[in-house]
Amino acid sequence: MTTTTIDSTVASPRFDLPFLTAAVVVAAVLVTLALLDGAPASAALIVFGFALGATFLKAEFSFTAAWRRFLVRGEAGGLLGALILIAVAAVAIVPAAALVPGYGGAIAPIGPSLLIGAFVFGIGMQLANACGSGTLYTAGGGSGRMLIALIFFIVGSVVGSLHLPAFLALGGIDPVLASDHFGAFGGLAATLASIALAAAVIIVVARRRGADYRPSRTILIGAVLIGLLSIGVFAAGGHPWSVTFGFTVWGAKIASALGFDFGNAVFWQWPGPKRALAESVLTDTSSLTNFGMILGATAAAAASKPFAQGAWPPLPSLAAAAIGGLLMGWGARLGFGCNIGAFVGGIASGSLHGWIWFAAALAGSTVGIRLRPLFGLARE
Repeated sequence: MTTTTIDSTVASPRFDLPFLTAAVVVAAVLVTLALLDGAPASAALIVFGFALGATFLKAEFSFTAAWRRFLVRGEAGGLLGALILIAVAAVAIVPAAALVPGYGGAIAPIGPSLLIGAFVFGIGMQLANACGSGTLYTAGGGSGRMLIALIFFIVGSVVGSLHLPAFLALGGIDPVLASDHFGAFGGLAATLASIALAAAVIIVVARRRGADYRPSRTILIGAVLIGLLSIGVFAAGGHPWSVTFGFTVWGAKIASALGFDFGNAVFWQWPGPKRALAESVLTDTSSLTNFGMILGATAAAAASKPFAQGAWPPLPSLAAAAIGGLLMGWGARLGFGCNIGAFVGGIASGSLHGWIWFAAALAGSTVGIRLRPLFGLARE
């Protein structure tokens, strides 16, 4: 009697052709529609978004996990990777935003709205285990948990849009932009110097805690690529890459279709939001990049293994994703963005609010980390 052994590595497919094909085809259709509509910049945003989704997924570039490792263990490689990303983007964004007509940086006033929003966002990102970009690329990569977080992120961002005017009324100071005080290239020098100073402080903290501070090769490559792609998004869209405004627009459009009236909502009477709500999502730069990211992450995930076949996490973990999504959405709207729009975009524009957002969100993350065990999530 003989026994036949089946090699599981042969039996299991190494990629998921239907999902890979679908992601590429949908992206190609969107790009084609944009080109036929005479909008090459929109087509470029979809392509850059696709590349961002694939890069984030393959490099496993996570702001949330990097912050948590730094706060819990002192490991700083991922956090330094984010600063490298920002430095790469800043080289183009700071001078171009100051010198090129039609281009502008990510700027925001500094006040209670920024501080509260960023702090709440920091709590939410640790509960959801993702930030704005992380929610997109992991949901696109087939995570059911992140799909839950994304849905509640959208809901929270719409609620935040209704509350933002009241928080802005609490006061604050006008945006502080390096290029306004030092000129285009002096502002760039000041921005890069601030990034270098922050990196030095982070390295000192990591070394005192006996932790590794060197980014891995994968993180370094991912940081440089994402930084360059961020420049591409800036060139195509006229402003730094943003994620969460697209979520707010999606949610408001869905709410409008269900009968909700935004006619008396102050936020939705401002020119930008009012135009975005009235027009197609395919005219919104944030939405175009978001669509590209989801499709790029789906393609990258499906190209390496069967798509979305992991087991669903337990209910407490799903509850944390939902609560975290709500907090991130609300916090992002009050805090003028997420890790991308406020942290990366703000600092890469030479705007002081980016650093303040980072400090407040990092403080919020310490609270979120302490809450994680309540939902069965590890502190690390």
